[in-house]
Amino acid sequence: MTYHPKSEFLRVIIERGFLADCTNLQELDDALNNGMVTAYIGYDATAKSLHVGHLLNIMLLRWFQKTGNKPITLMGGGTTKVGDPSFRSDERPLLGPEQIDENIAGMQQVFDRYLDYGDEGNTPSSSEAVGQNNLALMRNNAEWLDSLNYLDFLRDIGRHFSVNRMLSFESVKSRLDREQSLSFLEFNYMILQAYDFLELNRRYGCLLQMGGSDQWGNIVNGIDLTRRVLDNDIYGLTTPLLTTSDGRKMGKSQGGAVWLNADMLSPYEFWQFWRNTTDADTGRFLKLYTDLPVEECERLGALEGSEINEAKIILANEVTTLLHGAEAAKAAEATAREVFEKGGVGDDLPTVELAASDIGDGISIVQLFVKSGLSDSGKAAKRLFSEGGAKVNDEDHKDAGLLVTADMLKEPMKLSAGKKRHALVVCKG
Repeated sequence: MTYHPKSEFLRVIIERGFLADCTNLQELDDALNNGMVTAYIGYDATAKSLHVGHLLNIMLLRWFQKTGNKPITLMGGGTTKVGDPSFRSDERPLLGPEQIDENIAGMQQVFDRYLDYGDEGNTPSSSEAVGQNNLALMRNNAEWLDSLNYLDFLRDIGRHFSVNRMLSFESVKSRLDREQSLSFLEFNYMILQAYDFLELNRRYGCLLQMGGSDQWGNIVNGIDLTRRVLDNDIYGLTTPLLTTSDGRKMGKSQGGAVWLNADMLSPYEFWQFWRNTTDADTGRFLKLYTDLPVEECERLGALEGSEINEAKIILANEVTTLLHGAEAAKAAEATAREVFEKGGVGDDLPTVELAASDIGDGISIVQLFVKSGLSDSGKAAKRLFSEGGAKVNDEDHKDAGLLVTADMLKEPMKLSAGKKRHALVVCKG
């Protein structure tokens, strides 16, 4: 049975393909239809940048705000010290406070591109005063987690959790079924995340937690805890875990993670990731990752033959403009056209800069393919050469044993993996 929501937010996300599950769709729809709702998504600060795998839920927050509601980006300054064990085979490396703060600062650069936080006052260190507008808030759960008294927390919060039920969650059960260790530290993560929802409801009237489908158990825990402690009705909503049409996990590329910060992945490389979308995914990704009207996304996604390539360029331009700005998208497209249509090197290709001391008597061409991100290992690079997929300065190249000297790099060397992925190698001094 098709659900026809009254609220604009649910209508938009159902139409665009964001919705996987909701704890009570009818009640949430009623709440959204009755006025502004506050919702949050949590992000642990495990790296200096978010990656493309986070972008679906960032767009969800963007639509939440665009439809008149108030989003909170909750930074896990506290929970990152524990580490989410969900669907992991080992414990996350523990980070210190300085590294966590540095990571949060890097992540904030991305959120500022997608959400409107207004003027000063919505940063993690600001006061808790919240207006009635729908400006986004950024908060850090270290504000309440760092000051918890352990015995009080056990008595007041821990008593509401059943270990039997926690062991039944798939994220924990799968780890134990494989006889892989789950530390007591990690086991506490789901309690701390549930406590986040309680605190956000108490402080800001937050009614909704959103996240990926892998967070369903953690979200339900937070709802149950808040109902038990505050007797408040709150809700959970999840997005699907995306894979591409050829079965790959969304956000993974041959060169590694697709980072969102420009200092970790250039706007050109980011643009190229979207330009290389498969035909079958183009329409779906236009709906999920751009602001274009649904009708236009469907029209572009239905194109065939050479026309679908123009749809992919529109996808790459729209997504890159949201993150890096219109000028960066325009420059990336210009570079791509020069590289692919004119055989040039462009001005914005990913570049590996080497000192003469790095090269010595010569550096393997295989190493250069790995350093440039065109191959994720030496073995993969050698396979690329043997299968005829490697080019050096636009010429087919099968000699994986080539040693590149400093003299050979007096001019930039262009490396290519297939027809769409390129990089430059230059020698500096």
